[in-house]
Amino acid sequence: MTDGIKVTEPQTQQLGASEERLWAMLAHVSILLNLVTGFLGVFAALLIYLLFRDRSRYVAYQSLQAFIFQLITWGGGGVIIGVIWAVVAALSVLIVGVVLIPGAILLTIFFGLMPLLGLCYGVAAAIQANRGQDFKYWLIGDWLRSTLTGQ
Repeated sequence: MTDGIKVTEPQTQQLGASEERLWAMLAHVSILLNLVTGFLGVFAALLIYLLFRDRSRYVAYQSLQAFIFQLITWGGGGVIIGVIWAVVAALSVLIVGVVLIPGAILLTIFFGLMPLLGLCYGVAAAIQANRGQDFKYWLIGDWLRSTLTGQ
């Protein structure tokens, strides 16, 4: 019972165009936090998505892309490197792993560059989003758009 008090649902105010560009850019640029913290950029992009998903479809799409991209480039690269060295260590017991060490070193360098390349790609995405252009990460953008729209 409300006892004559009118209860209204809070209205979510839509973002203006300049605010949309700013928050989309910040979602992409949050990848720079990973340089200092190693992982907070991922959470910053997710936080922007959670805060603005109901206020702007553009910000929601851009921040969710940034979140997934950072998970793949920062988290995925580290997991792959860890698996490579775990396999080499396990096979070293059988002497086979010793032969695999040079290949593991090369793969570590290759997958170790993923975050650096991801950083460059994220900054390029931030610049494009700040201009109000629709940025799509390779592979992630189309998949995410079809998932969100159900097409």
